Amino acid sequence: MYVCICNAIREAELRRMALHVPGDAEAVYAAMGKQPNCGSCLDEADTVLFEERLARVPLAAVAA
Repeated sequence: MYVCICNAIREAELRRMALHVPGDAEAVYAAMGKQPNCGSCLDEADTVLFEERLARVPLAAVAA
């Protein structure tokens, strides 16, 4: 599924980048050599990044 239509960025691409680039959607876009155009995707992109990063946190770290 496309998260950012303006830049043709797919959800799967964001999930991969979430593990390699810290920061919000704009930081990830920049690492991909892109920038938000209309900006309507940023909230959803940030949610995808947050979900992916949270899914990768070891359970012990969450419980601490």
